[in-house]
Amino acid sequence: MHQNAGQETDEAGALLARIARGETLALESFYDAYHARVYAFALKRLSNAADATEILNEVMHEVWRHAARFEGRSRPLTWVLGIAHHKVIDRLRRRSHTDHDELDLDHTPDDAPGMSDAMAGVQDAELVRRCVDRLPDTQRLVIQLAFYDDLSYPEISEIMHIPTGTVKTRVFHAKQVLKRCLSALGPEK
Repeated sequence: MHQNAGQETDEAGALLARIARGETLALESFYDAYHARVYAFALKRLSNAADATEILNEVMHEVWRHAARFEGRSRPLTWVLGIAHHKVIDRLRRRSHTDHDELDLDHTPDDAPGMSDAMAGVQDAELVRRCVDRLPDTQRLVIQLAFYDDLSYPEISEIMHIPTGTVKTRVFHAKQVLKRCLSALGPEK
């Protein structure tokens, strides 16, 4: 089911070359391969399905218009997430003047027999999410890219247009903050 990264890169690179020549079927195939990752990437950062859908559409439009800019020096996923990153930053800047809806962090599903382990996992995930949400934007983004999107430091560096050393430093400091936050918010053992 899963193909190796090299095969994926070769196939996506070939699709991008065809898109650059104006082949709409190639764009459809590229969309099928990458829309879920781009949408999830945007949704994690924007917490709004409509905005994430708009970002996805904008990214695919950029792919259509600028596929020839892909030089093959990175994975196509890295390239397309770099486009998405810039679109998300633009959206957040435009949105910064408005109030944000807060998620209901105290909502807890009903306890059901046999669900205690599942609930403990949900509570742990919620605790981690709360701590990640408290990170400064630059640290939160590298943590999300590294651990939720499973991207390498060089890929994150390329997406954010910062040196790999800066990515490593931000991840290091974010981990320290997360450790303190989890210790402070976590249940006493």
